[in-house]
Amino acid sequence: MTAHTEELADVYGAKSPEEARAIYNQWSDSYDADNLSRGFRLPSLGAGLAARYLGSEAGPILDACCGTGLVGETLKLLGYDRLTGCDISPDMLAAARKTGCYEDLREADLGQPLPFEAGTFAGFVCVGAFGPGHAPPVSLEHLVQVTKPGGYGVFNLIEASYEAQGFPEVMDRLSGSGSWRIAHVTKPFLPFLLAEPDLWSRAYVVQISGRAGI
Repeated sequence: MTAHTEELADVYGAKSPEEARAIYNQWSDSYDADNLSRGFRLPSLGAGLAARYLGSEAGPILDACCGTGLVGETLKLLGYDRLTGCDISPDMLAAARKTGCYEDLREADLGQPLPFEAGTFAGFVCVGAFGPGHAPPVSLEHLVQVTKPGGYGVFNLIEASYEAQGFPEVMDRLSGSGSWRIAHVTKPFLPFLLAEPDLWSRAYVVQISGRAGI
């Protein structure tokens, strides 16, 4: 088993935010090398979908569970300057800070209300955050709350586990209350082109409606 696979298995098996924080802190130094060497494409896909729906003048944008800043770096190259990142791991945030791509970086647990005012962001990207042992389904409600009406959010879910994790119930509640509409769902794809051949995922794009449904 490779070091990358061991870290991924450890994170998916995390039983608490504290445990996940400790694992990501330990992984922060080698995270980019481990993942990019295995064809990790979630950051570029997430940034690309956000750019497609938000347009070129949108901002500010929240990179939720930003990790080392791979999404932020891609958005910056695409011309987005007003970027904020948040993550549960201080060491990951330290790595993201070194990119120089973010106006602000905050430590935050997506399972709790986020440290931003309602409607702060034109959109959010949250990829690689919702596997087993990661941020819980209620995180979607917290992300909606900090996104302005008409804004867009991008996130991905793991095909094999998202139902058991409870994501459909939260997503249906957000749709039924008018808090968002689902604008686009990708076909299943592999987040890692060169590894994890059974780890199928889908990416979702949602538009926030602004109704007080949550």
